[in-house]
Amino acid sequence: KVLPWTFFISSIRFSVQSLIGNSSLITKIYFPKAVLPLASILACFFDFSIAVVVLSILLLFFKLGISVYILWLPLFIILLFLFTVGLGLFLSAANLFFRDIKYVVEIILMFGIFFTPVFYSAEQFGNWRTLLLLNPIGSILESINAVVVLRQMPDLLWVGYATLSSLAMFYFGMIIFHKYEPVFAEHI
Repeated sequence: KVLPWTFFISSIRFSVQSLIGNSSLITKIYFPKAVLPLASILACFFDFSIAVVVLSILLLFFKLGISVYILWLPLFIILLFLFTVGLGLFLSAANLFFRDIKYVVEIILMFGIFFTPVFYSAEQFGNWRTLLLLNPIGSILESINAVVVLRQMPDLLWVGYATLSSLAMFYFGMIIFHKYEPVFAEHI
């Protein structure tokens, strides 16, 4: 669960700063501004992909085995990517209008690891499990853990929740970003 979490937090950190960091490009030439946060996220996804390949080789080397449930993994990676893109687009646009967003995001990401089941399982919290899994990243990470580590079927309720959350965040991020894109140059 650490690899997807690292992809998520690094993507959000870089995408929040992507528009401000490339202000000279935004004010001088016209191009689709969504390229900047997407490029940050894709760069982090490339790092994530390399780490996944190395981890896969290690799992095969140590003969830890896989199950048929591993076929769920591409879906969870797509959901993680969609959620990250949506949130990254929204936060990068918001950072142009409210410059303190980057500091708030850093604090939330720093403490977010305690409220997201990265180093522990949500099952350990009994009745509080539901609260932890309401975090869409938490439900995605628990599903990844179920199919890769535990080699079992993921909880379909939380898979559905993660799917709806990821699609909603992606749609919301795209709508907000494109709505305010025409005034980006004025607010840099």
